[in-house]
Amino acid sequence: MTKKRIAVIGGGVSGLVSIKCCLEEGLEPVCFERTDDIGGLWRFQENPEEGRASIYKSVIINTSKEMMCFSDYPIPAHFPNFMHNSQVLEYFRMYAKEFDLVKYIRFKTTVCSVKKQPDFPTSGQWEVVTESEGKKEVTVFDGVMVCTGHHTNAHLPLESFPGIEKFKGQYFHSREMPPGQLLASHCPEIYFYFSFQRINPLFSFPYNEIPAFHSKWIKDESKT
Repeated sequence: MTKKRIAVIGGGVSGLVSIKCCLEEGLEPVCFERTDDIGGLWRFQENPEEGRASIYKSVIINTSKEMMCFSDYPIPAHFPNFMHNSQVLEYFRMYAKEFDLVKYIRFKTTVCSVKKQPDFPTSGQWEVVTESEGKKEVTVFDGVMVCTGHHTNAHLPLESFPGIEKFKGQYFHSREMPPGQLLASHCPEIYFYFSFQRINPLFSFPYNEIPAFHSKWIKDESKT
């Protein structure tokens, strides 16, 4: 009996897990990753390409390694409980190597479109158009798993800040934060979400100008 072929779109964490699950169910996965490496969101780049999810250099996970690890592949004991993003990526590489997943991934391949076959009601098949090195290819799959994540587009609600067009300073999303120590010693504080708590000390170090009501619960991770 011919194995059913499954298209997996994206080589990040969900894509890797999807490949493994397909193999366990006797399916034939083909993963398409438009970049040249695995990791997705967790692969930090100084200048990420347009349309690619990104993180800032000092990101540390906000869940413990016990909570975020794969059930069939524990995170090494010597890794810290709350890992730096580089260690998260290292763990995903170890996972991919352990289960031999990379060979199912077609790198530098963009998925252009996905649509149902004309006989979809009876076949359940999908037409997937991909492009690699300027050449397009049409392939029919028995199923499609979309593993592109939901952090591609930065949420920057400028309309929520009346008068922002008159602001003469610099404003940006956390994903665009420049690496290394920031030179500004004064920074308007907007929102108290987790990434803001992580970034705030990077703005104020070494000036120690975090407001007193923050200083007891915002950890300075500027040296990590």
